[in-house]
Amino acid sequence: MPQLIDLSHPIVPGMVTDNRLPVPVVRDVWTREQSAERYAPGVSFQIASIEFPQNTGTYLDAPFHRHEGMPGVWDFPLDRVADLPIVVIDARRVLGLGRPAMGPELFEGLNLTGAAALFRTGWDAKWGTSEYSAGGHPYLTQDAAQALVDRGAVLFGVDALNADDPQDLTRPAHTILLKHNIAIVENLTNLDRLPPTGARLHAAPVKAQGLGSFPVRAYALV
Repeated sequence: MPQLIDLSHPIVPGMVTDNRLPVPVVRDVWTREQSAERYAPGVSFQIASIEFPQNTGTYLDAPFHRHEGMPGVWDFPLDRVADLPIVVIDARRVLGLGRPAMGPELFEGLNLTGAAALFRTGWDAKWGTSEYSAGGHPYLTQDAAQALVDRGAVLFGVDALNADDPQDLTRPAHTILLKHNIAIVENLTNLDRLPPTGARLHAAPVKAQGLGSFPVRAYALV
């Protein structure tokens, strides 16, 4: 039987995704007690609002996030974010060598045509700690970003904070991947539960007009 693997972190009020950004805030619009006054006896609903930066939890970057005039989450093609064949790239040995940079040698020889290239680093084990967003996370090199383009990948995902080196303000991974309509999904988790190939990814964001990024409920069908 096919199995569904959740690849997303939950969004929790007050949680920190990126320590540079505000935390999520949930407010009641109608409490159950307030809504009960509007309906028949015994009938109530919970309605709330949530305020958070678009880069919260597990989220997808569309090209508009980096490049004005390119598709955003509201008009990015579904066939580039849903039902994609997954290739899991094990990048843990990079961290084991003390080098957070992920280069093209990690996926040399792999067929990435039309695939979601998901980089397993193990950094998600630090989720919820101050270290997670402190700046030492694994990142994609410029050469690796270009190699993903050249090899025909349609989505890049990683179980860490950001595709780019926090010290490189040119943001080469975002610049190159998004320019070529390759979506980026950051803060994935549970990549250790996926086979190297054979699973399929679904990571469609809400169609929010004017936004380049938005949280997703990313999951894999195995």
